[in-house]
Amino acid sequence: MSSPTGPASGLPVRMPRPRQPGRHRRPEPVAAPEGAPALVLAVPGAPSTTTRGLAEEVVSIARSELPGLDARIGYVDGEEDATVTSFPEFPSLTSVLAHAAAERTARVERARAAGAEVAEPEGPVAVVVPLLAGPDSALMRRIRQAVMESRVAAELTDVLGPHPLLAEALHVRLSEAGLARADRARLFTVATAADGIVLATVGGDEAVQAAGITGMLLAARLAVPVMAAALDEEGAIAATAEQLRGSGSAQLALAPYLIGPELDAALLDAAAKEAGCSVAEPLGSYPAIGKLALAKYTTTLGITPQQPSGAPVH
Repeated sequence: MSSPTGPASGLPVRMPRPRQPGRHRRPEPVAAPEGAPALVLAVPGAPSTTTRGLAEEVVSIARSELPGLDARIGYVDGEEDATVTSFPEFPSLTSVLAHAAAERTARVERARAAGAEVAEPEGPVAVVVPLLAGPDSALMRRIRQAVMESRVAAELTDVLGPHPLLAEALHVRLSEAGLARADRARLFTVATAADGIVLATVGGDEAVQAAGITGMLLAARLAVPVMAAALDEEGAIAATAEQLRGSGSAQLALAPYLIGPELDAALLDAAAKEAGCSVAEPLGSYPAIGKLALAKYTTTLGITPQQPSGAPVH
């Protein structure tokens, strides 16, 4: 018999069960380490309010995955800020890196002025993550040059793909356009679903090969053939479409393996008309983009809390 203050003498006391490790365990929340380098998203293409909105959504997703993250946006074709005291509307990547370095120096000086013993910071000021799904040697050369011109200690990561999450994002964009079933497990059909996909990329042969890897993952999700082609190579999209038709595909869709800022919309529309394909939207600010950008950052610093993995679309 129990008393108001606990179980009667001799009865076992029920203790809370310890947390068990395993795949179903809820991950512990992880925050960015204090003083961690900034994540600087390098945005290609002509700056615009649309591009800025997309980039801001990507860094917002990254911040939600890693609280305390210092995430910033630098434009490859942005405006220079020689004073490093205030930002123009679309700051260049070089300016953003210089500003991050100046802020870190100022923090150290304030701490020392307050009497704290602070050592000189070690490691990079920032980790630069290109907002690119696939390799583009010309754009990567410009990003690398901007990092060098900033004279700031910064690490430059690789592009975001190939990755299963990008295949998921392509699947979602196709389903949103009515060009693919949202879920293979369900037995409904889409009357306009494509039976062949042309995966459009830019950046030459290397970009086409990388897109082809994600294309294989997309083909496995949709159970239809997927072929990659260069949007910036004249006639390549149309030739690939004809190759798919020759192998039995009758209703084709063009899926941009592009995030958006690096995309020439007029080029995409012209290629789609020439190939006779319906077109899905670019990847844009699909949540996978922010998660992959963060994964590049945390992996570079060795603080990865959890690698993102592909998941079926429901």
